[in-house]
Amino acid sequence: MSAPDPKPDRAVEARRFVRTHPHGVLSTLSRRLDGAPFGSIAPFVLDHEACPVILISTLAEHTRNLDADPRCSLIAHPCAQDPQAAGRVTLVGRAERLPDKHALGPRYLRRFPEAEGYFGMHDFHFYRLRVEAVRFIGGFGSIHWIDAADFAPPTNTLGDSEASILEHMNADHEANLRAYCRHVHGLQPASVRMIGVDVDGFDVRADERVLRFEFGQAACDAAAVRAALVALAQASREPG
Repeated sequence: MSAPDPKPDRAVEARRFVRTHPHGVLSTLSRRLDGAPFGSIAPFVLDHEACPVILISTLAEHTRNLDADPRCSLIAHPCAQDPQAAGRVTLVGRAERLPDKHALGPRYLRRFPEAEGYFGMHDFHFYRLRVEAVRFIGGFGSIHWIDAADFAPPTNTLGDSEASILEHMNADHEANLRAYCRHVHGLQPASVRMIGVDVDGFDVRADERVLRFEFGQAACDAAAVRAALVALAQASREPG
């Protein structure tokens, strides 16, 4: 019997990597410089289809470039002592301006509360990068092209239920959030707040740090998320 195709595992690994490193370099095609590559720093969040969403001003050079030619790429990369050895993911696609920035505003601002002032300005808008190809470098010798369809998460309903999950966890299960931080990350923060949940896991703001928690398998609806959180709570109470 042949071995299973490892590509889906690489795609999930790449997607989880991007979720953990939401600061990147956005490369656009310069209108001013006759199509030359133009790089700029761009914090982002992934929506529930794992498409990067950035908040940018109409006055910015990269925004003018995207409006003229939507082709672009976004590199997610950690700040590492040895950048060549660290993993990185390049997402290639086309950017589109979202007509309503308020739909994704809460999700973005939970991750980047310092951007609230920009969000309120009339010239700032969300642009979504529709992923067409993925380049994943997991470290030395681990280099892969990944199909966009494999990178995309399974169909899920968390866009509809995320807000209620967060409200419930933050109102009723603060002790569990603290236990998760202690069990997974070895930390005992003074303040905790769940700020996002997706098919791959969830994020908690612990004091001033954002901590990532991975699910063992994809959780595509509120019931699956609840089961994963209950299992993590049980594991957090076990000795050792």
